[in-house]
Amino acid sequence: MEYYIKSVAPIIESNYEKLTPLEKNIADFFIQNQEKMDFSAKAIAERLYVSEASLSRFAKKCGYRGYREFVYQYEETFVDKKESIAEPTRMVLNAYQELLNKTYSLMNEEQIARICRYISEARQVLVCGRGSSGLAAREMEMRFMRIGVGIDSMQDSDLIRMQAVFQSEASMVIGISISGEKEEVRYLLRAAHRQRAKTVLITTKNSDEYDQFCDEVVLIPSLQYLDHGSVISPQFPILMMLDLIYSCYIEQDTCRKTAMLGNTLKALKGEQK
Repeated sequence: MEYYIKSVAPIIESNYEKLTPLEKNIADFFIQNQEKMDFSAKAIAERLYVSEASLSRFAKKCGYRGYREFVYQYEETFVDKKESIAEPTRMVLNAYQELLNKTYSLMNEEQIARICRYISEARQVLVCGRGSSGLAAREMEMRFMRIGVGIDSMQDSDLIRMQAVFQSEASMVIGISISGEKEEVRYLLRAAHRQRAKTVLITTKNSDEYDQFCDEVVLIPSLQYLDHGSVISPQFPILMMLDLIYSCYIEQDTCRKTAMLGNTLKALKGEQK
């Protein structure tokens, strides 16, 4: 039995801001629906008082070829969820499990492999973010430092903007912004992209605008769509994605990087060869 379940819900959520008010009503239905029913275009159009053409446009904005492809995946992965969870511990664990499932649904292994290649090829790698995103950026720096990869993290607004001056085609910039709207992060990504650096944005929102200054847009789940998102640290979905990148990176030349990690851990403990 497959433990993780592919779901279209996080895909709808990441494209939500692109939708028209009418399409958002359609999106809300598919995100909130808990019942199995007739999901044919005719039945749903009548139920939501929309045209079948609107359903098709909605599906295409979510990245599908049409409504038929969208609803096929929706029906295949549809599972009933229990809404009432009395135990606080069970509530938290279930929220984490939902977040794990959504991360799995959004994950793109080919994209992760490309990002790892960018890191390997870059002469300078900078990761930046503000608030919780900045703490996650710092964690990424520390993780990669242990396997001999020099990644600099930035959390201060002014320092992030100043770094725009020093980027080049030999650089790579990873910006972390849950909303995708942090101006200093976007400023650095735009400036770095103009100077032909590799640019990556980790965010919950999918926008065509990002294509103008990002080589890769890495989507992570949004906490606002979890039943109990308020009890989960906003860092968690970011850290999960960073762990996936780290895991993929360390798989390349595993022996050398594992040895480097072992030596680093020994150094932290004050041990000598």
